[in-house]
Amino acid sequence: MSANGKVTFWSLRQKFVDSDDDMPAESQQVMYYSLAIGHHVGMIDCLKTELECPLEGYTEWLELLPAGEACRKLRGLLTFGEITIDSTHTSLLANALSVLSRQGDEPFKSWSLRLIELLAEIEREPAIYLIVKRQLA
Repeated sequence: MSANGKVTFWSLRQKFVDSDDDMPAESQQVMYYSLAIGHHVGMIDCLKTELECPLEGYTEWLELLPAGEACRKLRGLLTFGEITIDSTHTSLLANALSVLSRQGDEPFKSWSLRLIELLAEIEREPAIYLIVKRQLA
């Protein structure tokens, strides 16, 4: 795989249903998940860019993480070209990034801090998803 390219983290946080009715939490989860998978069919414009880094830097960042499930999750991007981060991943990833966010070298410290901030937003609003995509140059 070429090291040229970039990695983009997008958030899906916008609500698309305009209604005065309260939506049950279960229905809200289904709606957000449907919108999250909708990016496969051209809904990129509904996503907000949260973090970008060069593909080579992303690979170096992963090498600094402790071995385990968090690293495996983020490494999935290199295998599949795209991953989704949701409320089931927040603690796992935040714990793995915590040391780098405090003691890491730049740019890895800043990237770790930003991703931890995004994970905290997901903790507060579990319907938010992150879409992470590899774009080759």
